[in-house]
Amino acid sequence: MTFFKQIPLALLTLALLSGATTATAAEATKPNFVFLLVDDLGWGDFGCYGAEFYETPHIDRLASDGMLFTNSYAACTVCSPSRAAILTGCYPARLHLTDWIAGHKHPRAQLSVPDWNMRIEHDRILLPEALKADDYATGFFGKWHLMPNGQPDFDEHYPTSHGFDVNVGGREWGQPKGPGRYFSPFGMPNLDDGQPGDFLTDKLTDTAVDFLEVEAPKNPFLLYFAYYTLHGPIMAPPELVEKYKEKAKSFENTKNEFLNPARAGMVEKLDDSVGRIMAKLEELGIADNTVIILTGDNGGDDDRTTGGLRDFKGFSHEGAVREPLVIKWPGHTKPGSSCDEMVIGTDLYPTMLEMAGLKQRPDQHLDGISIEPLLTGEATTLPRQSLYWHYPHYHRTRPYGAVRNGDWKLIEFFEDGRLELFNLKKDPFETTDVAAEHSEKAKELLAELNAWRNEVGAQEMTENPDWVPENVNQKQQGNRKSRGGR
Repeated sequence: MTFFKQIPLALLTLALLSGATTATAAEATKPNFVFLLVDDLGWGDFGCYGAEFYETPHIDRLASDGMLFTNSYAACTVCSPSRAAILTGCYPARLHLTDWIAGHKHPRAQLSVPDWNMRIEHDRILLPEALKADDYATGFFGKWHLMPNGQPDFDEHYPTSHGFDVNVGGREWGQPKGPGRYFSPFGMPNLDDGQPGDFLTDKLTDTAVDFLEVEAPKNPFLLYFAYYTLHGPIMAPPELVEKYKEKAKSFENTKNEFLNPARAGMVEKLDDSVGRIMAKLEELGIADNTVIILTGDNGGDDDRTTGGLRDFKGFSHEGAVREPLVIKWPGHTKPGSSCDEMVIGTDLYPTMLEMAGLKQRPDQHLDGISIEPLLTGEATTLPRQSLYWHYPHYHRTRPYGAVRNGDWKLIEFFEDGRLELFNLKKDPFETTDVAAEHSEKAKELLAELNAWRNEVGAQEMTENPDWVPENVNQKQQGNRKSRGGR
C-alpha cells in the first residue's frame, strides 16, 4: 500500500508503537478526528448548500448524518492565514500571519504592507500538538502552505515540526507544483507518483486510508486532510470532464452556477474521496467513534461558486469568507440538523479538545470558542457577539478590516477610511451599502473594530513614500475581473 511504501520506516514504527494496544481499542472513549479542509471551497459548491450542477452525494450524506452550519466563516479571504487560524485557534491578526505566503508585492501602492509573519511560531501549541500530548496519533495529508519559503528556518516548519507524526504532500506549495500538477508525476513529499494518469486527490486519499488502517486498531487519532483541490490549475480526469460537458448542454442553469466541467470533475473527485474515507471508517468499525469535520479555507475562485454571495476569494465581501461547515459527531449531534449561529475557523481547536474530554488551553486558542454546545443541542447561541477580519494587504480588494456583529457587517478600507455597512439579515448578498443611512451604527462598529485591533496587536499599514498614484493598477483597485493570486 502507498502509505507503507512511502513513509520512512522509523516514522511508521513510531506511529505503530504509540497509543493504546489493539485490546483496548474497543474500550476507547476519546473520539477519533477526521478533519477535511478543502481549498478554494465556494458556498455553492455542495448539493447540501444548494449546488445542482456539481454532484456531491457523499458530502450530502455526511450533512444528513450531522450538523450543517449556515453562518460559518473562514478567518481570512485567502488560504495561509485561515489555515493558521484553524491550527492555533487565533485570529490571523494576532499571529501577524495575514496573507497567503508569500503574498503579492505592490511597492508603488498607497500604503506599505507591514513586516508580517510567514510561519507559525514554535512557542504556540498547535491543535495536533495538544492532541499528541494526550496520546493521539496525528497524520497530515495534502496542502500545508505555512512555511517561510527561501528563509533560513524553512526546514523547521514542515507539518512534522508542528505536531504531526506523518506528512504526505505538505510543504510551502499553495498549489500542486509537481511536473504533472494534479496528474502523475506529483513530485510531493512521501507520495509515490503512481501510474500515468493517476489523479492527485485519489493518491492522497490512498495514503489517508492507509493511515486509518494503521491507526484504527489503537485509537485515538487525528487525520488532517488538507486537499489541494479545488485550487487551480483547474483540471480533472478526462472522463469526468466529458461527463460534465454533456451535462452542461442540457442543464437549466437557473442559479447562475459555474458550469466549468473540469471544476465539476474536481468536485466529484473530492466527493469520492470523502466517500472513501467514510466507507473505510465503517469497514474498520470505528465510524461511531469518529468525528468528521468538513470545511474550507476561503471562498471559491469565481463569483459563480458562492451561491449568490457577493464576490469571491480575495475580496472583502461574504463570498470570500462564508464557508460550508459540516460536522458529524455520532451519538452527540442530531442527524440532519442545522445551526444558524456565527462560527469561525478559530473555534474548531477548542471544540475538538472539548469533544475529546481534554482540558481547554485558553492561553493558546485565544480567539476560539468551543461550539460543542451547539453540536449537542445544549445551546443555540454562543457567548460572543462579533467576528473580525484584518487584511493589511493588496489583493483583488484594497486593504481592509471588517467586523460582523449580529446581523450587521462593517467593512473599513484602510487607504481612505471609506466604510461599507450591510444588514445581512435583510441583505445577505450585500447589494446595498447603508453606512450613510445608519451612520451611528457604522461609527459604533468602527470603534469596536479599532478596539479589537488594539487588543490583538494587529499590524497597521503605513503611508508608502514610494506611492505612485497613477501606477495603481486594476488589481489594486479590486477589479472584479481579476481572478489571479492564491
